[in-house]
Amino acid sequence: MINILLVEDEKAVRLLTKVKLKDKYRIIEATDGEDALAKLDETKADLMIVDVMMPKMDGYEFVKAVRDSGDETPVIMLTAMDSFKHKKKGYDLGIDEYLTKPIDYEELTWHIEAILRRAQINSDNRITIGDFVIDENGMKASFAGKPIEFTDIEFKLVFKLLLYPGVLFTKQQIMDDIWGYDTETDYNSIKTYINRIRKKMGDCTAFELVSVRGVGYKAVINE
Repeated sequence: MINILLVEDEKAVRLLTKVKLKDKYRIIEATDGEDALAKLDETKADLMIVDVMMPKMDGYEFVKAVRDSGDETPVIMLTAMDSFKHKKKGYDLGIDEYLTKPIDYEELTWHIEAILRRAQINSDNRITIGDFVIDENGMKASFAGKPIEFTDIEFKLVFKLLLYPGVLFTKQQIMDDIWGYDTETDYNSIKTYINRIRKKMGDCTAFELVSVRGVGYKAVINE
């Protein structure tokens, strides 16, 4: 059974969340960030649901500690704070989803299932969408059985966006992840690479790389 680490200081919220999810997942409870780190020393979590406002160590501090240790376990952050600033801080630290309270448990379940699917894709290092296949092992991509010759940057860009379909990545997030934090490359490079990728994709309509003016890019899967 999938292990979910639930990090929440409010007992009532922990109990209700556990009741809503326990039929599908094994819930490991932690009362704050420090408690959660101790739990991770004892057992492996497949996904973590983390509140922001907690005593001792808050959600942001906990996620930073986890990511700094090299742990890439998916994280859903739950909080009553829904400003752009707070969301950006969470995503910059490496969370996967940001949901606001009060919790809609049906929506939470959707996000859990979507993230676990992405995690499986990530563990296999291979994404298949229609006739398009991109495989991180060997940095290979193909459409309808014919190879697509991506450069390293193009490959990393396509793989990142397809790993999180529908998720809008800011230009800064893309720059930091693909080029690195200390790069001197500017945002125009992203546009250039996206255009090159589109040309190389040719007749592939399985997905689109969509630009959101002034913000960033996302991959949209065509049904």
